[in-house]
Amino acid sequence: MKKIKYFVLFIMILCLNQIYAQKSLTLQESKQLALQNNAKSKNSRLEIEASRQIKKSAFTNFFPSISAGGATFEAQKGLVGMSLGGMSISMLEKGTFGFINVIQPVFAGGRILNGNKLARLGVEVSELQEKMARNEIILKSEEQYRTIVSLEEKYKTVLKYEELLNSILRQVEDAFNSGIVMKNDVLKVKLKLSELMLNKSKLENGRKLAAMAFCQYIGIPYEEGIVFGDAMEVTDTPQSSYTENAEALKMRNEYNLLQKSVEAEELQTKMKLGEYLPQAGIGISGLYMKIDDGESNTRGLVFGTISVPISQWWSGSHELQERSIKEDIAKNNFKNNSELLLLQMEKAWQDLTDSYKQYQLSVQSKEQAEENLKVNNDSYKNGLINVSDLLEAQALCQQMQDQYTDAKVNYLIKKTAYLQTTGR
Repeated sequence: MKKIKYFVLFIMILCLNQIYAQKSLTLQESKQLALQNNAKSKNSRLEIEASRQIKKSAFTNFFPSISAGGATFEAQKGLVGMSLGGMSISMLEKGTFGFINVIQPVFAGGRILNGNKLARLGVEVSELQEKMARNEIILKSEEQYRTIVSLEEKYKTVLKYEELLNSILRQVEDAFNSGIVMKNDVLKVKLKLSELMLNKSKLENGRKLAAMAFCQYIGIPYEEGIVFGDAMEVTDTPQSSYTENAEALKMRNEYNLLQKSVEAEELQTKMKLGEYLPQAGIGISGLYMKIDDGESNTRGLVFGTISVPISQWWSGSHELQERSIKEDIAKNNFKNNSELLLLQMEKAWQDLTDSYKQYQLSVQSKEQAEENLKVNNDSYKNGLINVSDLLEAQALCQQMQDQYTDAKVNYLIKKTAYLQTTGR
């Protein structure tokens, strides 16, 4: 009986652990969930599949085209009549016809070959766009994740200074009860504490809303006790991430996409040229025919076709000039946008180095503010300064701690943005 009680108790403990267990979510896990569940990521994968289907459809143009048809009729009287020696003859009163044609294109002005190249290019473009969408999702996921972690760090800072203010309040109240300080000093501390509690409430609400929005973005249900486990630590310098812009340019998905746009325009020009070249094919045809009460007949034949669009050459020359102009536009866009990508990489590098300088300054400011608070706290205990000076030191220390947190977040996000901007 005692064993059964222990077993029941063990089961209850397991259930309680499940109920109160907190879900922990790392940054890497968040990125993977976003790539799996985010609507933009899903649509990008669907676009690739759609492009692959177009490619498969274009490939079927290499094979013969098959067509079949037939007709049957029955007239009130023969469609053909004649008189022979006083005798009337009526023919084509009813009949059945059928045919099947198989035509293999031999030459289509290169349109079949170039059409397949264009379809294959469409798949490559969709894959590049999907990579770009992945990068955007990864960066946005990191921004939202680190924003939540920064809010949690700021919340911890508030808790720390709430404890400090409560300690100061007890000291001031004791001093007031002893007649050492004025009632005004007590009110100053309480006012500061109320201000801190308001900030604490804002951080709680902001963190919850940010977590709910983040869970929606990565496609998971929001849970009240969810924990964002990755701490924010700066462990390297910008130089460890640096790469030459000219080398990185070729790694950019945007650069490769610009190249594909030029290729696409060139292929479309070849497709347009193919419309004005001779078209040739060979085929076989099978015929079935039964007229009136005669015997049914089947016939087969082999044939070849060739067509030359002579009347379209005049207008075609202008359309080909138009295609040539669009090729030039694509090449100009390629050159211009490639230069803009280089500028973007340079700006991303400057943003990264600037954010690191801000981080270094924030570290110094935080350390100085902490030392200043320590000195002021000791001075207050020794009666060398009043409570207003101590509260001012406490507020400055909290401000520098928040700036330090923001600087860490900014640097880490700028680092990810720089890596993406340089094709990594």
